[in-house]
Amino acid sequence: MQRPTPEPIVSPDEPGWRQPRRAPSLADVYASIRVPAQNASFWRKLMAFWGPGLMVAVGYMDPGNWATDIAGGSRYGYTLLSVILISNLFAMLLQHLAAKLGIVTGRDLAQACRDHYSKPVAMALWVLCEIAIAACDLAEVIGSAIALNLLFGIPLTVGVVLTILDVLVVLYFQSKGFRIIESIVAGLIVVIFGCFLYEIILSQPDWAAMAGGLLPKTEIVTNPAMLYVAIGILGATVMPHNLYLHSSIVQTRAFEQNPAGKRMAIKFSTIDSTVALFLAFFVNAAILVLAAAAFNRNGMYTVADIHDAHKLLAPVLGAGAAGVVFAVALLASGQNSTLTGTLAGQIVMEGFLHLKMKPWLRRLITRLIAVVPAFIVTLIYGEKGTGELLVLSQVILSLQLSFAVVPLVLFTSDKRKMGQFVNAPWVKYTAWVVSGIIIALNLYLLFETFFG
Repeated sequence: MQRPTPEPIVSPDEPGWRQPRRAPSLADVYASIRVPAQNASFWRKLMAFWGPGLMVAVGYMDPGNWATDIAGGSRYGYTLLSVILISNLFAMLLQHLAAKLGIVTGRDLAQACRDHYSKPVAMALWVLCEIAIAACDLAEVIGSAIALNLLFGIPLTVGVVLTILDVLVVLYFQSKGFRIIESIVAGLIVVIFGCFLYEIILSQPDWAAMAGGLLPKTEIVTNPAMLYVAIGILGATVMPHNLYLHSSIVQTRAFEQNPAGKRMAIKFSTIDSTVALFLAFFVNAAILVLAAAAFNRNGMYTVADIHDAHKLLAPVLGAGAAGVVFAVALLASGQNSTLTGTLAGQIVMEGFLHLKMKPWLRRLITRLIAVVPAFIVTLIYGEKGTGELLVLSQVILSLQLSFAVVPLVLFTSDKRKMGQFVNAPWVKYTAWVVSGIIIALNLYLLFETFFG
């Protein structure tokens, strides 16, 4: 199949948009992956679309999630497993909508916002999104620095500076093709998955209590302290930059630009992201289960820091490898998030500003924005400061989330923009309810953080 030329497109079939469709973001990999014909087997088509979901899932298991999951498990045992499950179900719906927007309209979420809103509003959304990406990058910097410290004894300040080298690694693999990046991400996810599988087997959790934790309990809402941790888990799970990322990278597949081709792309992209988010659920749940089995069961209710968790794992579980495996998973998590964060930043800048910056410069700017505060805090406050900065990064992400979710639901529910692919009424109302819950809970989290 010949690769489409990414030129501006004027179409009378797009009455819901104010401007012609521009060249896609990530133009060098646009429609670069071949898709089999409509009559091909289910598995051949699934393999063709498999990949973007894993890259999205990375954001749901990045270092920013670790602190909230560890705190939830050590304080409340398995009770908050239901919150992780619900958060992932919310994420599955929102990522489905993000993929559908990109496939149907040929626009990613950033481009759609730039077209729909006035320039001042679009610029405000861009600034908020850049802040969110910087906050996410901050979590990756801190997570990677902590992992290097735990594995090799490298001082945190040195580890923070070393993360700048991620720029070179990311750019090298990005130049080799999109499938290479997807394969690296998949490989690192397998490492994280394997590490936590080992840790869970070692910790010997209470399987009955674990199953019971998947059912929501009223005390999550009635206990203010538990509710605060629960909202923190939700805020750390649903990542705003993932919605921008997913709406763009689904366009790397060269599917037919007709209703049948788009319908097939939506179907398999949704399967891809849903399965990948189940893997992310396992990782997040595993961190909480590990904390519950290793700490809560042994009366250690205040473990909420990654450093503390690492120190206590080996003596509690009675295996010297436990701490090492934990640190390896953390390093893999940070490196994975670096790859996807780079792409998200590129997509957002191109979509909102129509500005194509050289990838190495874009990556360097984003990383420096994260490295400078992380370096200063680690230099002055050490381990305690990095832990608090990690929590702050998640609060910043929570603040930005509604500014990505609301436009996404609005666009995919607009028949003029989506045509026959507009959200069905039940999807539309469910999406607005989910959006309302996320916004309300994140506002509560922010209020409690600053005034509670």
